[in-house]
Amino acid sequence: MPDFSSFSPLLNVALFAVAAIVVWLAGARLARYAAAISAVTGLGQAVIGIVLLAGVTSLPEIGVVLTSAARDNADLALNSIFGSIALQVALLAVVDFVIGRRALTAVVPEPGVMLQGSLNVILIAAAAAAMIVGDVPVLGIGLWAWGLMLAYLVSVWVLAGAEGRRPWLAARDGRVDRAIVEEPAGGGQGGRKGTHGGCAQGSLSSLVPRTAAAGITILIAGFILAQSGEALADQTGIGSSFIGFVLVAFATSLPELSTALSSARQGLFTMAISDILGTNLINVAMVFLIDLVAPGEPVMTRAGAFSVFGVLLAVVVTALFLAGLAERRDRSLLRMGYDSILVLAVYAGGLVFLYFLRQQP
Repeated sequence: MPDFSSFSPLLNVALFAVAAIVVWLAGARLARYAAAISAVTGLGQAVIGIVLLAGVTSLPEIGVVLTSAARDNADLALNSIFGSIALQVALLAVVDFVIGRRALTAVVPEPGVMLQGSLNVILIAAAAAAMIVGDVPVLGIGLWAWGLMLAYLVSVWVLAGAEGRRPWLAARDGRVDRAIVEEPAGGGQGGRKGTHGGCAQGSLSSLVPRTAAAGITILIAGFILAQSGEALADQTGIGSSFIGFVLVAFATSLPELSTALSSARQGLFTMAISDILGTNLINVAMVFLIDLVAPGEPVMTRAGAFSVFGVLLAVVVTALFLAGLAERRDRSLLRMGYDSILVLAVYAGGLVFLYFLRQQP
């Protein structure tokens, strides 16, 4: 295994950039394959987003967690997963901007998306509580980490059971919005028939290996991102906490951005958001992986002011996006809904505070 710290900073930047591009391209392909699998199997957008897209696009985060934790750099591992949560909610504002026609939170008819957001807030807030009160090991893994993993599994079970339910109808100006309710892109049934973003629907037997190949590509590129990012943290002197929360989190979030944009362009808005929120649920559960691999005491016990503030930032931006889904106000400014603009402003302000807290764990 190459020692990335022995490379020059310029080479590590180049490796980081190339790996990020590879992740982006593989993520775009993955979105097309996921849309085709949704059409072939009849599974809804939310299920595909939570299970397939979120699972595969989480591979870079898993690579960062495993490699960083194994190298006893739990700070980078912990801050990268919660930095990714906050960033990915902010990236939904980017998706909102690219779509541009209507506010993203006003075109999602699935109530299950709001359930996803609520579960995100609950699990992320529980992680913040764990950092504040500390953790105790149980079979070598923190008790809070066990609880977060169990909460994630319960969340998946609850979301799977909620698939297809429509207790309300999307409305605008007091009238049912048929364009949203009927979802031309396929709604809960998985998208348009035929082709998806230039990828033929094909058979399940041909789509599965393509999806697996894209996933393996993302995993390998994610490993390079983790190693080069950790080396840059040492070489620049910025510190692993800030590097993990911003730079590594951005790079490992590229698959989610790529797949969310591709899905949204196909009109699969529920799938796009479910990918992001589903990945964020997985990220919280990754605390278990950090404790499993990293030596020493539970990682939540080591968390300091930087990590706690970062987790609370993730809670706030998620809650803001959830509020936008509940309000459903289709008003926009600069091609984005008001909620998206507020999310970006809060996230940017949070990064300023985190920069001054970067010497904290």
